[in-house]
Amino acid sequence: MVKIRFPSALQAITKTNEKELNLKETSIRSVFEELTKEYGSEFERIIFDDGDIRRFINVFVNGENIRHLSGLETEIKDGDEISILPAVSGG
Repeated sequence: MVKIRFPSALQAITKTNEKELNLKETSIRSVFEELTKEYGSEFERIIFDDGDIRRFINVFVNGENIRHLSGLETEIKDGDEISILPAVSGG
């Protein structure tokens, strides 16, 4: 099982703050394809821009930002935890 944690900004779409997917070894890309199938085009629009994760969306696997790993090709294995977080900014 892979656990995905959603920020409050996505909970209007997901109706939950976390979800478990029964996936073995896969990639972040495959996880997001599964989530898009379940939650639809609005979920995809919030997360992606021209096939890449939007700049202001951070995705972490076991606490490490995928931008510092292999991006969408980051490998995911059973027991991993994925967190989706909007970037924080202020003024």
